[in-house]
Amino acid sequence: MASIRIERLSKVFGATRAVDGIDLAIPDGEFVVLVGPSGCGKTTTLNMLAGLETPTSGDIWIGDSCVTDWEPGERNLGMVFQSLALFPHMTVFDNIAFPLRIKRVAPEAIAPRVRAVSDTVHVGHLLDKRPATLSGGEAQRVALARTLIVQPSVFLMDEPLSSLDAKLRVEMRTELKRLHAALRSTFVYVTHDQAEAMTMADRIVVMHQGRIQQVGRPLEVYGDPVNRFVAGFFGVPAMNFVEGELRPEPDGARFVAQALRVTLPGHEGSSGPAILGVRPEHVRFADGRESWPATVSLVEPLGDETLVFLDYGGPSSLVAKVDAEEKVAVGDRRSLTFRLDRVVLFDDKTGGRIPG
Repeated sequence: MASIRIERLSKVFGATRAVDGIDLAIPDGEFVVLVGPSGCGKTTTLNMLAGLETPTSGDIWIGDSCVTDWEPGERNLGMVFQSLALFPHMTVFDNIAFPLRIKRVAPEAIAPRVRAVSDTVHVGHLLDKRPATLSGGEAQRVALARTLIVQPSVFLMDEPLSSLDAKLRVEMRTELKRLHAALRSTFVYVTHDQAEAMTMADRIVVMHQGRIQQVGRPLEVYGDPVNRFVAGFFGVPAMNFVEGELRPEPDGARFVAQALRVTLPGHEGSSGPAILGVRPEHVRFADGRESWPATVSLVEPLGDETLVFLDYGGPSSLVAKVDAEEKVAVGDRRSLTFRLDRVVLFDDKTGGRIPG
């Protein structure tokens, strides 16, 4: 097991700065997920950790050693790729044993280690089979076993579940969390899937355009985003954004946009163009002093809850997430309000969070 420290790490491909001077510290035993859209730099960062890409500048530390110039084989890392790269002509036993044979481990020591690690990931009954006969989940477990058997100090995983169907992805997320709890090793996991990040990570590292936008525990990142990008990336459906203007009030500020008039305590002195953000679960049906009329334009039942799209006079609909028992139909006129303690404001130009 080992900690990781990244200092001012950059990678440039021609005119493209794929990773732009990032700093990150990962304590020993932590499960960290790098998440962001395609092209944000997360896989390039993982490849530099693994030694598959040479940094343009910056340093990488694993434990007490600066490994920036080390070869991949010298770093004692285990890596699981999106492509599992199992050898089709070998049995499961031989696939798992392959890294030990490369290291010239004594033949009599290989079989006990293969059986032990295959039992850990529940593929002990598959050792005589070949990869073509395995299900997607079984093949994924074999790839994990092949990585586990070399007892790496750090596990690096590049979207290993993306090729699985939805049900298997959920099962394997649980399996990976169980494995991490048992091993207490350092895991660095790359994904574009916010659900994987939220459910698996001890901490999430949100990346965009080669830079780290926010680092924090899943609920911190979801509930307290530092900018509009992070706020919009997490949540299904995404956070509602309303463009408007802040006007000073004696007890805070008033956000004005089309039919909306929202008094926001704690924003004394704030004024000018701004973007209001509110998550669908914090849009409520209620009559009151600060409620606004809206027309239901679309209803999407999800079983345990219902998504309601509301036209309030703005350029786009607001989405509310309500209880499945709520009686609502297209064409209904409703009064809506927000849970004010969960409303966030962003700068109209920079997208940064407006404190308040």
